Amino acid sequence: MVVADDDAPSREPDRKDRTQDSGFWRELPVLVLVALVVAILIKTFLVQAFYIPSESMEPTLQQGDRVLVCRICTHFSAVHRGDVIVFSDPHPGPDQGRGAVGGFLHWLAEGVGVAQPESPDFIKRVIALPGDTVEINAGVVYVNGNRLHEPYLDPERDTRSFPKRTIPAGMLYVLGDNRAHSGDSRFEPPEGVGLVPIDKVIGKAFVKVCPPGRWGWL
Repeated sequence: MVVADDDAPSREPDRKDRTQDSGFWRELPVLVLVALVVAILIKTFLVQAFYIPSESMEPTLQQGDRVLVCRICTHFSAVHRGDVIVFSDPHPGPDQGRGAVGGFLHWLAEGVGVAQPESPDFIKRVIALPGDTVEINAGVVYVNGNRLHEPYLDPERDTRSFPKRTIPAGMLYVLGDNRAHSGDSRFEPPEGVGLVPIDKVIGKAFVKVCPPGRWGWL
């Protein structure tokens, strides 16, 4: 009887450990789901990372850089001249016809990074706002008649000229910093993106995060 009494307490912690382990595994799917939901909400409404696929924003952004984009910024503050913005394709292709359920599942998959957006995103610098006039003379940009100071330009300055135009309400005029290799608001599709509707703006790029050696604020 004494031996039996000595063994009983040693088995009790084992049962407690098994109970704790089983509780953890039951809670794990819930924790994973919560983490996914939080990640999707952050990416959808707050901050999202974007990969730079081309040389159109050099030297400010190199091909292969990654930037963080503040998605919520454009909801609380206006877009300004000089902002580097990410925007969705102003001229998307035909609808994929996924339906409500298919569209939601694709959005979910895109949110966790296992699906690509249905239309490409672009990154450019805002040059002119609604109501502004913009003109390019031998590569020099004039906004409302004033020469634009652009220290961020690629040294290989593009020298083409484009006639004066007035930016309509609800639209933005955007350019790449590497003017010689950028399809932007100077050109209509498919050579460029044309004017960009403000409601196509995803957010403002504010910092380079990768590669580590190129970290810096924008």
